[in-house]
Amino acid sequence: MNQVAPAPAKPARTTAQENQQYLTFLLNGEPFAIGILCIKEIIEYNGLTEVPMMPDCIRGVINLRGAVLPVLDLAVRFGKKPGAVSKKTCIVIVEVKTADESHDMGVVVDAVNAVLEIPRSEIEPPPAFGAKIRTDFIEGMGKVNGHFVILLNVNEVLSIDEIGSMGRATTAATNTLLASPTQSA
Repeated sequence: MNQVAPAPAKPARTTAQENQQYLTFLLNGEPFAIGILCIKEIIEYNGLTEVPMMPDCIRGVINLRGAVLPVLDLAVRFGKKPGAVSKKTCIVIVEVKTADESHDMGVVVDAVNAVLEIPRSEIEPPPAFGAKIRTDFIEGMGKVNGHFVILLNVNEVLSIDEIGSMGRATTAATNTLLASPTQSA
């Protein structure tokens, strides 16, 4: 007799889909997190080269194994003042995906905390209002030990197109200031 056996259950896969891992870090004393699937590495903060006429949120560039990577200050991107550099300040190298390609970018964080596994059941949708940062930057609100951690949407926060247009606006404003006639006293 031919009998059809039921497919075996896959509890490990279900668990992997229900839990997601996030790198948690601090910015100006507030906890944030990024999904680990887009994180390539964490490096010490040093050796930044400033580039003129870049948007304020771009601190500069670094040479990472022969590749030039822009380094973005998340605090400034969120409309806050830049954090002070300390021994715990790190650069997190993140892969940002666009429609047809991906780019690596560094983000400055005050301190890296830990990699946490957050069950999907402990992730709330982003708030509709009242957040201290743009709601499109927020993927969700993770509940960890009775506190919320802001889960960032990396592709929105580090949008190559948006940051590029900010740079073009900075260049245009600078060119306008240089081209305008000065008034003598």
